[in-house]
Amino acid sequence: MKTEKEKMLTGELYNALDPQLTEERVRTRLLIKDLNDSREDQPEERARILKELIPNAGADLWLQPPFYCDYGSNIIVGDRVFFNFNCVVLDVTYVKIGSRTLFGPNVQVYTATHPTDYQVRASGVEFAKPITIGEDVWVGGSAVICPGVTIGDRTIIGAGSVVTRDIPADVFAAGNPCRVIRSLSTP
Repeated sequence: MKTEKEKMLTGELYNALDPQLTEERVRTRLLIKDLNDSREDQPEERARILKELIPNAGADLWLQPPFYCDYGSNIIVGDRVFFNFNCVVLDVTYVKIGSRTLFGPNVQVYTATHPTDYQVRASGVEFAKPITIGEDVWVGGSAVICPGVTIGDRTIIGAGSVVTRDIPADVFAAGNPCRVIRSLSTP
């Protein structure tokens, strides 16, 4: 029989109040508090906290506090990724972020979702869909990336967009819902 964590990571309905998951979230909240309370003149301390919070990060992750996530361990980050102030990553399942991707302030990345059937939803179970964001992507401030979305390499997501479906590589996309506005020329 699968654990609740195994169900969570594979996109099945799971109980978020499972003791193991609750313990992991509490641990993450304490690390987040330490990160968000750290000072600019404490780069070694921030690096230590980030390594523990997001162990699957490449080189030179730059995260501007405050930052929030559910687990941290489900975020897989390439090299030289930047998160501006006040970003939220609900990493109930995997969030994969390519190298050199930039997130503006207040960007929200949500893998977590809930059943549409109200009776199932009322039972307290939930599920998640993974998110993949390519390399060299720029996500403008206050954009929301919804569960299950893939954003292609080198794409720009306009500020305030709500990304509800996949966006291909090499485009500028914006709006609510987010849609391709134009192609971007590649070198």
